[in-house]
Formats: sequence, C-alpha cells, structure tokens
Amino acid sequence: MALLFACNHVFPQETDTAVRYNQYGVKVNRNALQAEERNGILILESKDQKYKIWYDARVQVDGAYFPGNPLNPIGNGLSIRRARFAVKSQFTEKWYGEFDMDISNSELELKDAYLEYSPSKHLGIKIGNFKEGFSMERTTTSRYLPFIERPNAVATFAPSRHIGIAATYSKKWLFGMGGIHFQDIGDLEERTFSKDNNKDYGVDEGVSFTGKLVGMPFYDDLTKGLHLGLAGSYRTPKSHAEIRGTERYSTRSLTSINRKKYMDTDIIPNVDHITLANFELAGYYKNFRFQSEYVLSNVHKKNDLPTEQFDGWYVYGSVLLFGGNFNYNTSEAEFTQLTRGKEWGDVELLVRYDYMSLNSRGDGILMGGAGEGYTFGINYHVNSNVKIMLNYAYMNHDRYANGKGKLFVGYDESGTLTKDPKKVVDAQGKAGDDFSMICVRFEVDF
Repeated sequence: MALLFACNHVFPQETDTAVRYNQYGVKVNRNALQAEERNGILILESKDQKYKIWYDARVQVDGAYFPGNPLNPIGNGLSIRRARFAVKSQFTEKWYGEFDMDISNSELELKDAYLEYSPSKHLGIKIGNFKEGFSMERTTTSRYLPFIERPNAVATFAPSRHIGIAATYSKKWLFGMGGIHFQDIGDLEERTFSKDNNKDYGVDEGVSFTGKLVGMPFYDDLTKGLHLGLAGSYRTPKSHAEIRGTERYSTRSLTSINRKKYMDTDIIPNVDHITLANFELAGYYKNFRFQSEYVLSNVHKKNDLPTEQFDGWYVYGSVLLFGGNFNYNTSEAEFTQLTRGKEWGDVELLVRYDYMSLNSRGDGILMGGAGEGYTFGINYHVNSNVKIMLNYAYMNHDRYANGKGKLFVGYDESGTLTKDPKKVVDAQGKAGDDFSMICVRFEVDF
C-alpha cells in the first residue's frame, strides 16, 4: 500500500516556473550557483558569496625501497597511502560543514565530520570529529606536508582526530584553540573495543582537555613570518584501547610500507592520566622556511606508581629553487599551499632531523627504544593539483628498539643475532637495527 501511495502521489501543480519542490513535497528556496575553478578545485558559489559547496579529493601513491642488509629483513612495496574524498559547504557567512573519509587500501575510515559556527570573523566553534589543537605538523593537512611521513615524535605523541567541541580564535598576531575531546571514532577496530568496553564493563569514553596558543610576529607581512607556539593536553585513558585503563606508544619509524614497529612501549597498565606539552618554533622568509617542535609526554599511574616520561623533537628546513615562496595561514597558524616560481612549477629541497625516546626514566624498567632519523627530500610542485616527492631517510635505532622483544637488535658474545638488549655486545651507539629507505610519492589533489 505504501508503495502504491508513493507511485500515485502528486506534487503540487507547478504553474510558476520559479517554484520547485523536493522529494518530500516541500516547496524549496532556489539559489543559482556559479561554477569556477580555483587552484584546481571546482567551486560552486552563489552570487552573493554566502553559499558555496565543493569536493575535495586526494590520492597519494607511495612506494619504498630498503637497500642494504638490516638485522631484520624489510620488504619493499607500494601502497595507496591516502585516498580521500570530502564534501565541504559554507551555508551562510556563519555556518560551515564538512564530511571527509579515507578509503585507501580498501579500508574505510572516517576523518573530518563536523559543523562549525562562526559568530564573528575571528571566532569559530566546532563540534564533531576533527583534529585537536596540538602540534603544528599534526594539524597541517596531509596535502601540504613537506615530507612523505610526519616525524616520529609527532606521529606517536600528538593526538589526531577525536570527537568533541572546540573554539578557535584568530586576530592579527594571535591564534588560540581550546577544546574538550572524547573518543577516536575513525578506526573500526578501535571503535569495536570502545563499544565492547562500554557494553561489558560500563567504561567511560575518556576525556581530553587540549589547548594551544600561538604568537605570530610579522603577521601582516607576506614575505616573512615567525611562529611561536605552546600547547598542552590533559588526557584520561580512552575506551578504544583493547585493555581498559592503559596506554601504548609505538611507531613504524618514518615509513608506512615497513610494518615493523621498532620503538614500542607495549601496553602500559594502571594509567590514571596523561599530560602532553608541545613547543613550536617556525619561520619563513620568501623562498626559505624552517619548522621545529619539542613534544613531552608524562604517563601518570595509579597507586603512587612512578610516572613514565617520554619525549621527542624535530627540526627541518626547506628552500624553493625557482622563484617561488612559502605562504603562512594566520587563521590556522600553519603553513599552507606554496606559490610556485615558474609556469612549469617549482622544486623544493628539504632536510630534517628528528629524535624520539620511548625509554622511560632510564632505569631499565620501561625501555621501549629510541631512534633518530635523517631525511633528505626533493619535491616537484608541478601545479596546484600534482606533486611528486622523493625522500631518502636513514633511521638509527638504539638497542632497546626491539619491537616488544620481536626484533633483532645486535649480536651476543657468540656472534649470534639476539633480540635481548642486555645480551648485545655491540659498542655503545652501534647496537640496534639501522636502515636506509628511498621513498617516493605521486600525489594528486582535486
């Protein structure tokens, strides 16, 4: 009967050619849109510029080759690092919405999904799933990352997207962001853990309070700028962990192709809360820029157990060779799309050093390993849509970076490979699995 009604339903007579009805039989407002290409992105916008909608797609094809003979063999490979599709819309001058997902390697993951209200041009309020205001490198979109992978300390410690509510303020030389965040809802496995912990044990999601403050001298100068940032976060354990009330830090050491996690704390039990601190220093002058961060994590335990302390930092510099210049977005306090110097594009040379330690307190009780990375890069910015990246990286691990006891870190007295850092007889600074990698990325944004 319902189907018969639907087939025989008659919408109101449209005697006026300006009148339209939607699929629910409701008279709708009409607003003509103008189509325009802006830096390779198709925009549909109303004449009064109060409404616009656009799609944001991104594909990053990565490959990696690992020369030499590391202690633990590494397989070369290719992958779709990111395959993103987003719909973004400005509804009025004050309302904005965004939906973003990643379908790389046939794994669906929700990224940004939020509503934003801007009562003034300086203030914005977000609610939904989005990045917390912590770490300049973490909040920078992957389309504008200078290197193929983020530094280890940022990838490991800096929180990414969590559902929550946050406010941002930007005016002249000052930027601030503060929010309350809850669960990670992007990964299916983590979401399953969260549901099970709620259903079986009645565990709360966990909460995070994260804030950031940035000063931007020379904010009104397009040719040069300086960025001074400070961020902090107070975090209780989240229910998306497999075991309740725990934390774990691990990393794949500057590559997504190699799946081994050398530096790994394993599961840290009895966690009461975690505090994060971040210090940022960056700047640019015409065709040169530099950026650096220091990240500190303190894992506070229950029952007066000792606090576990981890940290890391990085610094990089880059230069455009053919007349281009770097651009900085004061409304988000980060580098944005650069300006190419030639009609055929521009070439960027880069170098980065990064270090991270998951060795806590140095007493040998929790030693998750430490490592330093040296990365050299060449980026060819073809146009607004296409970028080709080539990175050479050397990763130097210490003797404790054995992937929870699964990876070789040196030789024992008999000359046999061992996974036990206490049995390694290699000289100080020589133990640990060290390797090189050559990585390439082909990226298109449209």
